[in-house]
Amino acid sequence: MRPVRTGLSVVSTVVFVIASLLVATSGSSTAAPLGLRYTMVGFSSTSDRDMDVYESVDGTRFDLVQASAYRPPSGLVRDPSIFRHSDGFYYVTYTTADGASVGFARSPDRVAWTHVGEWPVPFCCAFLPGTGDGTGSASLPGSSGSSDGPSLSPFTTKAWAPEWFVEGDRVHVILSMSTGGGFVPYLMTALDPSLQRWSFPVPLDGIGADRIDTTVVEVGGTYHAFTKNEHRKVIEHAVAPSVTGPYRFVEPGDWGTFVEGPSVIQLPDGTWRLFFDAYDEGKYYYSDSRDLNTWSPRQELPGLSGTVRHFTVIREAA
Repeated sequence: MRPVRTGLSVVSTVVFVIASLLVATSGSSTAAPLGLRYTMVGFSSTSDRDMDVYESVDGTRFDLVQASAYRPPSGLVRDPSIFRHSDGFYYVTYTTADGASVGFARSPDRVAWTHVGEWPVPFCCAFLPGTGDGTGSASLPGSSGSSDGPSLSPFTTKAWAPEWFVEGDRVHVILSMSTGGGFVPYLMTALDPSLQRWSFPVPLDGIGADRIDTTVVEVGGTYHAFTKNEHRKVIEHAVAPSVTGPYRFVEPGDWGTFVEGPSVIQLPDGTWRLFFDAYDEGKYYYSDSRDLNTWSPRQELPGLSGTVRHFTVIREAA
């Protein structure tokens, strides 16, 4: 009888271990594989001079890493965008204030940040299409507002909502600029690895005036731009064969109105996730897509509504 009892004991132990594993793993199917994390930066809903840092293991539930992790020496830190450079440092670029410059800061650990400086964009748009300053050839004399005609002024009055776009070893910033009227997305390219020198801004052809908060992802040679239409207060979706265009608009998801600040990441299973700020409601939402064409109904992001504004998210190795 002793061998039988030993066999039953072994079987019972195996069953117990399997059951324990099943209990331990139940409900965790949405967790990211070990070694991945999602880092998010946004400006505080109570102060646009303070940038908060959060992280997540699944791209859904975010925990605070550091409140007020960065405050620039002067001005604001609105609309921060983050990426990790080849030098190992994290970099953010952000809206400084109402002027024509964008700010930069860097960190070795996402907690301690150092101000790098501000890049002035005094000139951008003379005789280029789609500047939206209301003085282009498509506008009547004395009219105001926005236009898709060429600008008659080269002077940038606002440079807002800069977004990193990294392609291979080339680092770009997509920023929304105005010469006095509606915003238009432009692209600047870093001319050195230290990100201290930048190219002349180039317009994203086909998107046109009165678009802001433009972010781009590339999939299989197609560039997908998500941008806020300032007239309609909706997020639009456009595609192009290159980052600078020409873009054509396609059917967007049903993301609602009075939304802005789109940020896109890809989850480990291939799903694309679009985050956006429903600023009129004081809530944050996300929407998922397997192919960047069909999107799920928007869902509120747990724990963050009313806490942060216009954030960006990156997926990285932990």
